Amino acid sequence: MSSKTADSQWSSVNQFLSENAARFEEQLKALIRIPSVSAQPAHNADTRKAAEFVCNDLNGSGISAKLVETAGHPIVLGRSPRLEGQPTVLVYGHYDVQPAEKSDGWDTEPFEPVEKGGNLYARGATDDKGQFFTHLKAAEAWMKAGGGLPVNVIYVIEGEEEVGGANLEKFFADYASELACDYAVISDTSQWAPGVPAVTYGLRGLCYLEIVVHGPKTDLHSGMFGGAVANPLNALCRIISSLHDASGRVAVEGFYDAVTPLADWERAEFAKLPFVESEFASRLGVSALSGEAGYTTLERKSARPTCDVHGLWGGYSGPGPKTVLPAQAGAKLSFRLVPNQSNKEIANLFRQHVAKVCPVGVTYEIIEHHGAPGVVVQTDTAGMAAARRAVALAFESEPVLVREGGSIPVVGLIKDQLKVDTLLLGWGQNDDNLHGPNEKFSLSDFHKGIRAGARFMAELAE
Repeated sequence: MSSKTADSQWSSVNQFLSENAARFEEQLKALIRIPSVSAQPAHNADTRKAAEFVCNDLNGSGISAKLVETAGHPIVLGRSPRLEGQPTVLVYGHYDVQPAEKSDGWDTEPFEPVEKGGNLYARGATDDKGQFFTHLKAAEAWMKAGGGLPVNVIYVIEGEEEVGGANLEKFFADYASELACDYAVISDTSQWAPGVPAVTYGLRGLCYLEIVVHGPKTDLHSGMFGGAVANPLNALCRIISSLHDASGRVAVEGFYDAVTPLADWERAEFAKLPFVESEFASRLGVSALSGEAGYTTLERKSARPTCDVHGLWGGYSGPGPKTVLPAQAGAKLSFRLVPNQSNKEIANLFRQHVAKVCPVGVTYEIIEHHGAPGVVVQTDTAGMAAARRAVALAFESEPVLVREGGSIPVVGLIKDQLKVDTLLLGWGQNDDNLHGPNEKFSLSDFHKGIRAGARFMAELAE
C-alpha cells in the first residue's frame, strides 16, 4: 500500500469517526442500560442480552461474530476478514459488570447513563463497556470508511470477568489455534492523569488466602478459662504481626527469592512521573505514607510485592462488653506479586511460615482462593511502538510508561496459552470509581480511545 493511499484511508476513517461520534455515544448508552451483572442469577437474561448486543454490533460492522456457549455466560468471538501477510491482534474485553443499586450511594440510577461535566455516569461506563467498545467502533470505522481493517483482528469479549472468569481458561485451551495472534490488546486500565495518557507495561499478580485458627470446641468465659486456654484471636494476631519486619518488608522466608530488582531505567521513569507524595497522602486522608523501606511510594504501590490483611473476624464485636474466648478466629489476606513470583509457591511459603510461628494450643487451616501471576511486557517491540504512536496522536500527548499495582488475570492466561504479550491501553482515569457508586467515563477520552484504537491498527500495519 502506498503512503498516499494509506493517508487517504486514514483521512476517511477520521472523518467517519467525527461524523458518527454522537451515534457512538448513544450506542454505548444502550449497552450500559443492560444490567449485565454476572454475579447475580436474577440478571442472567440481561447478561446474555449484553452478549447478543456486542455480537450484533460486530456483525453489523462486517466482523464475523458468534456466541460461544460456556458453562456460565457466553463469550463473544469475532474475527475480521483475513489479510494474508498482516499481523494479527486479539482484542479482549468484558461485558459483565459489578452489582449496583442506587441505595449504594449513587446520585442517579446506575443503569441509566447520565451526562454531567463531560462525563458519562453509569455502572460499566469505564469498567469495561466504555473501554472495550472503543475497539468495536474503531473497527467499524475501518470497515465502513477505510476499505477494511488494515490488520487481522480477533475479538474475545467475555461475560464473567467480574466473577473470576471461571470458564475463560477452558475457552482459551479449546480455541487456542483459532486465537493465534501476534499481540493482544486490553483497554481495562487507566491513564496516568487527565491530559497524561499512559501505556501500562506491568501488572502485579495476586495470591489470595484465608486463615482460620481453631481453639476450644466452643466459646468460653474468659474469667473462668482465660490463662488456661489459648485464645484463637490472640494467636491470629501473633501470626498476622509476624508477616512484616520493622522496615516494612514481608517477613515470610523466601518471599523475595524470585523477585527481579527494578531496572535503573524503570526507577528513572517512576521518578519522572508527576507525583507529589504529600498531595497523595492528603487526598487519601492519611497523616503519613508507609511501606517497604528503600523504595518510593510509586515503586511500592506499583512494582514491589506486598502483603495486606483485608478482614479479621472472631469473638464478639457487638455493642457493650462480652467476656468471651472465641472458639475460632480468621483473617483474609493477599500477597501482591511481581513477575517470577508464583502464587502457588507464595501460598506454600505462607503455610511454612505459619507452621513456624503459630502458638501452641490452637490449630489452623489455610484456604487458597484465587491467584494470578505478575506480568511485565517488553517495551521495545513493534507493537509497543505502534501503540505509543497511536496514543500520542489521538491524545495529543506522548504517553508515559507505567506499571499498575492491580491484577488482570487474563493477561497471564494470554501469555501462558498464546505466548504473546498484551498491550494495556487504558482510557480511564484513576478517579472513575469503577466498582463503586457514581462510576464515570470521560466522553472526550471515549472518543480519543476510539481514534487511538483505529490508529493503532494503521501503525501496526505499516
